[in-house]
Amino acid sequence: MADQPKPISPLKNLLAGGFGGVCLVFVGHPLDTVKVRLQTQPPSLPGQPPMYSGTIDCFRKTLIREGITGLYRGMAAPIIGVTPMFAVCFFGFGLGKKLQQKSPEDILNYPQLFAAGMLSGVFTTGIMTPGERIKCLLQIQASSGETKYSGTLDCAKKLYQEFGIRGFYKGTVLTLMRDVPASGMYFMTYEWLKNLFTPEGKSVSDLSVPRILVAGGFAGIFNWAVAIPPDVLKSRFQTAPPGKYPNGFRDVLRELIRDEGVASLYKGFNAVMIRAFPANAGALLRAAFVASCFLGALPPVGLWAVCFVRAMV
Repeated sequence: MADQPKPISPLKNLLAGGFGGVCLVFVGHPLDTVKVRLQTQPPSLPGQPPMYSGTIDCFRKTLIREGITGLYRGMAAPIIGVTPMFAVCFFGFGLGKKLQQKSPEDILNYPQLFAAGMLSGVFTTGIMTPGERIKCLLQIQASSGETKYSGTLDCAKKLYQEFGIRGFYKGTVLTLMRDVPASGMYFMTYEWLKNLFTPEGKSVSDLSVPRILVAGGFAGIFNWAVAIPPDVLKSRFQTAPPGKYPNGFRDVLRELIRDEGVASLYKGFNAVMIRAFPANAGALLRAAFVASCFLGALPPVGLWAVCFVRAMV
């Protein structure tokens, strides 16, 4: 009789997912900085070129003016938050599935998976919003010509001194508007692609690592196709001076459409898609390999987390 596989402890799942997430935040952060700077750049004056003409131009100018460290501004905030976000996300997704199942053996359909994924987005917002607020402020301050914060801790300290705990949660509604539908889309698409890639007569659990990573990468593309418009609004709102948008995201949306048109809601789209997939597929596999070496074997949930964090950060 064949030996039964030993169960993987929750701690190893958490470590694998967290370690993979840290690797992928590090790999993807330069393009995230480019995305945020494109989203928050002011409209150009008549007859004047924009500050950045596109993804490559923003990347090049940031590298020339600030060096490689300029592309990594604000990275500490998402690295601190990635492991608890992973844990809370799985709790929310698991709860969302459980609420819709009459018994643990029930298989959910795709709309039900979408609903469970949306609940996970609600749970992660409490962690994502403060990290996004700090990250975005640090990412744009050099390009704005004002250096107000020396780093993540200094930014957090000054936000608290100026605005109290509410200062960290500016943009919560927009983070919900981004992450709730985007998480639902990710979970649904990821499960659909895994089923699509599974040969007839085989189980989804038998899928190879490359196929799982491809499913995660493409799910990330679908995730960001939904997330990018509210993400643009969120970046603008979180980095705006106090009082600029008294009516919240409605004022941001009105200003963007009036000054720059509907296309402005997709600023940073190219940077997001390059980061989501396929450019970082190699980094996904590398992170999975490193985590498997670290832990002896990469737990299935840990591998899933590598794909998920790649899509979300």
